[in-house]
Amino acid sequence: MRFQDAAKDARAVVYAGIQADPLVARVAAALAEASPDQRVMARAVMTGETVDPDGWRAMFPTLFAAAPEGPTGAADLALSETLLACALEVADRGDEIRNQLRGAIVEAVTERLLAARVGAPSVRRERRILFDGVRAEIHPYDVTVERDGAGEAYDCKWGARGINADVLNQLDDARTHAADEDERLVVALVVFDAQLSCAVRLARQTAPTAGIGLVSLESLSSLAEAPGRAT
Repeated sequence: MRFQDAAKDARAVVYAGIQADPLVARVAAALAEASPDQRVMARAVMTGETVDPDGWRAMFPTLFAAAPEGPTGAADLALSETLLACALEVADRGDEIRNQLRGAIVEAVTERLLAARVGAPSVRRERRILFDGVRAEIHPYDVTVERDGAGEAYDCKWGARGINADVLNQLDDARTHAADEDERLVVALVVFDAQLSCAVRLARQTAPTAGIGLVSLESLSSLAEAPGRAT
């Protein structure tokens, strides 16, 4: 089993520009530090339904209440305001750009959280996994952890609707081929959506799901603590 950079085709070149947008890094940095409730708020704002900040503050009153005395409460309030401001910038972009930014943000926060566990040099983006005698997949994995004897491959989605047979089959094939070579490879989906929504979507799939981890909106921080858990 070995890893390889994805081909630099037209899609990759265009998407690299989206990934390099400073807004992606700012949102990902804030989300990496956020609580589950703050992440739910940020996701709602980034849908683009409204860019009225006071309206969002009213919808999530516990996140924007006056900070209690002490540094923790003040820091939480400041992070909520930072997330709101960044998410509103995403929401204010056009539909196509907003969709691309949201996908890049999920990948970027995944990369940050994994790096907190394994170190930044071991985390890579847009990589293919090659196996002896097996035709390589055209589409690369969004984020990989590349360590001897402890590889990980993650496919990142903004919403549960992104879970489909193609994604599940690709992850399952990689896991199976790695096992055939006596290699350990953790494979998982990172979905910036509610656990329940992901579970409902997975239940409708006929493709393999056993052995494929799922990291949802509620469990995002677990990436910094342990490899993706099996569904």
